[in-house]
Amino acid sequence: MKNFKRGFFAGFPIGMGYLSVSFTFGIMAVSYGLTWWQATLISMTTVTSAGQFAGLGVMLHPGQYFQMLISQITINIRYSFMSISISQKADSKFSGLSRWILGFFMTDEIFAVASQEKAVTRSFFAGLSVLPYLGWSLGTLLGAILGSILPHRLMSALGLAIYGMFVAIVIPEMKKSQPVIMVVAIALICSCLFRYVPALSEVSSGTSITICAIFAAVIGAILFPVKEENNENQS
Repeated sequence: MKNFKRGFFAGFPIGMGYLSVSFTFGIMAVSYGLTWWQATLISMTTVTSAGQFAGLGVMLHPGQYFQMLISQITINIRYSFMSISISQKADSKFSGLSRWILGFFMTDEIFAVASQEKAVTRSFFAGLSVLPYLGWSLGTLLGAILGSILPHRLMSALGLAIYGMFVAIVIPEMKKSQPVIMVVAIALICSCLFRYVPALSEVSSGTSITICAIFAAVIGAILFPVKEENNENQS
């Protein structure tokens, strides 16, 4: 119970941040034609900010299921690597069905907090997941219901929250590593090309996000390969 409480309070700032960001998603989802319960159900069953925002664009063009599949795999595959990393720190009780259930709540921010633990217990990770999940789901519900009655200026301000969250995630890593700066710059340039070049601007958002992410990652891997440390004992 002690670890659960510790995780619960550690997740408080994440939950508050998700509340404002998912509020924006609720507003956008309803503006795209979804009902309030559809928007809320999406947040409750996926919990992926970038994936949900990208998915909305694809939903506007029914029938593009393959594009939806590729874009979501590209955007969300990072959670698999995060889960593998955390599993290396999980204690013996954090196994089996609990990993399957709690792995659903893996996000960038939850991973960042959990990775600071020397040993991740099942109760700590469960407590850490509560408020972020509630904040994401409740924020979407509030945004979907109240978005149509709030002042336009307030809605526009809240619309910037998602970009603020992404900046908060990327900037600290950019300060630590010059290769990360280069990869971000490549992705930014690539994204601008898809936005402003006439021929490329016709490409849907889901496909453009996928191309930009893969292109920037491949160029980063070629230009800035990570050297593996040789931990073998030399005789």
